Amino acid sequence: MSLLPESLASWIVIAVLLFWFVGAYNRLVRLRAAVLQSYVTLDAALSKQLDFVQASITAAAPAEAPSNELLSSIAPLQASTTQLATLLGATRQRPLDAGGMAALATALRVWIGAWQRQHPDAVTVFEADGTLSRPAQPQPGAVTAAVVSSTTEPIAWPEPSAAAEIARGQFNIAVKHYNAAIAQFPALLVAWAVRLRAAAPLL
Repeated sequence: MSLLPESLASWIVIAVLLFWFVGAYNRLVRLRAAVLQSYVTLDAALSKQLDFVQASITAAAPAEAPSNELLSSIAPLQASTTQLATLLGATRQRPLDAGGMAALATALRVWIGAWQRQHPDAVTVFEADGTLSRPAQPQPGAVTAAVVSSTTEPIAWPEPSAAAEIARGQFNIAVKHYNAAIAQFPALLVAWAVRLRAAAPLL
């Protein structure tokens, strides 16, 4: 009979630990799901931007310049558009992979720079809440440098729509919350046990 209280206490401790583990796991899963859901929105917004740029490339009339000159001027934009579309398709399969997201971010910056060099007056900057930030810089080099050097600088998207910047902001916030959660003790023990890894924002 004297062993019963100790046994009961042990079962209570085990039950509490199990309850905590399940609760912490469910919270991490919800935060992970929020990242995945926000990426779906971001993916759609980026795809729309790509479609906009590809349509502008297709609509470039050969009469505007000799064929070789026209091809030479749009080749960097076409190449970066193809590269970004390829990486976007790969990232779509594993949006939580930090390496894949870093590659996508690099391709995105190259693509934005190529668009700005081709159309220096056809870029619009929006804040993450969707409000118009300011007219884009007339010098494409200056805008590109700002995008590359500052992680908080809004992107001057080709299509004059705030959707991509809003989606990027929401995705980055979801990633921030998820990464913070899996780094906290003792929740990081749960993350380690179920092999949850940190995600990467799109900067």
